[in-house]
Amino acid sequence: MDEKSNKLLLALVMFFLFAVIVLQYVCPGTECQLLRLKAFSSPVPDPYRSEDESSSRFVPRYNFSRGDLLRKVDFDIKGDDLIVFLHIQKTGGTTFGRHLVRNIQLEQPCECRVGQKKCTCHRPGKRETWLFSRFSTGWSCGLHADWTELTSCVPAVVDGKRDARLRPSRNFHYITILRDPVSRYLSEWRHVQRGATWKASLHVCDGRPPTSEELPSCYPGDDWSGCPLKEFMDCPYNLANNRQVRMLSDLTLVGCYNLSVMPEKQRNKVLLESAKSNLKHMAFFGLTEFQRKTQYLFEKTFNMNFISPFTQYNTTRASSVEINEEVQKRIERLNFLDMELYTYAKDLFLQRYQFMRQKEHQEARRKRQEQRKFLKGRFLQTHFQGQSRGQSQNPTQNQSQNPNFNANQNLTQNLIPNLTQNSSQDLSHKGNRSNQKRNPGQEQNDSNSSNGTNDYIGSVEKWR
Repeated sequence: MDEKSNKLLLALVMFFLFAVIVLQYVCPGTECQLLRLKAFSSPVPDPYRSEDESSSRFVPRYNFSRGDLLRKVDFDIKGDDLIVFLHIQKTGGTTFGRHLVRNIQLEQPCECRVGQKKCTCHRPGKRETWLFSRFSTGWSCGLHADWTELTSCVPAVVDGKRDARLRPSRNFHYITILRDPVSRYLSEWRHVQRGATWKASLHVCDGRPPTSEELPSCYPGDDWSGCPLKEFMDCPYNLANNRQVRMLSDLTLVGCYNLSVMPEKQRNKVLLESAKSNLKHMAFFGLTEFQRKTQYLFEKTFNMNFISPFTQYNTTRASSVEINEEVQKRIERLNFLDMELYTYAKDLFLQRYQFMRQKEHQEARRKRQEQRKFLKGRFLQTHFQGQSRGQSQNPTQNQSQNPNFNANQNLTQNLIPNLTQNSSQDLSHKGNRSNQKRNPGQEQNDSNSSNGTNDYIGSVEKWR
């Protein structure tokens, strides 16, 4: 038994060595070295696996067109294009904003000095910025400016009234980050507990900020620090409620902050549809719960790569807050518009991710097919060139070494006169047949003679 096992093992080793030698002969180039490394290397795990610890199988709910899913912006960093980051509170926008100024591979990286929040992000060879964000231009349009403020403020801040007429072709590419509404709401409450007020927010809409009657304050003092969650939820003017929808919609469609312009139900419908439309047509948006997929889609959209990968933090201040089911349901009711927007955004985000991954796999498959065709053509070319060189170097030797060569030559020389003679006899015989009637015996003899000649010719051609 041991002897048989040793023989089997030896046979396997010899077969493996023989396969390696054959592969080296067939494909000696560096291209095949990469193929060998891929064949013997262990499979690399997908870095974009399910990040929210849910099932990796995704079933779409909305029907989006190819144009909605294909997000690839021809961003010209050396030209006049500008990326505008719409930063919604407590969505992880601070982390993403730092990635934009510190973690992108650029020809001219942003200059970030120690101890300063703002960085200088100039275009290559120009002294103007390509990024409009908190960490590059500061809060130039107000603290956490929304869609309504940014779309009217950014062109005037960047170009001014005079330059805006000179450069009408400038493209503004808006981007943002969204987060699960319940987690975002709890995170904002904890931030307010620590003394955050965002009083510097302008809330400019239709050329003016809201009045105190249109937007009352939820607290009488300087801040709302130490407020319990119930008090935070009880304030009907709290801007934390449905904040993501409000910041992504065009508020001029509903009369800004004047709640008496239209009924509440109609107002909510207009705001939600506006937020969905603006989000869908943005150059890019990411989700806090999917950091690696957010990185992937940004890189594919703008053709800009990050230096180091994003990190998914599953433990946050909001996740440490323990709430019961009743509080959970109430937060969802207070943010019912954000809940519907996030469901829509998550579906669109994951469909875009799947679409881009499929395109990437198809492109990789196409490149592999082209590589295989190239390697096959190279092998055939090398093989036939080797044969041609061998035949051109020793043509006489190849003929003398082939025992059938002289026989074939003699047979061909003898066969050509015979076939010529038989052909002339057949032609004369056919001519005589038209002048005189043939008897059956003669026809049979001629038929046999003709068949014999054809069989002989066919056997000779087959033998050759």
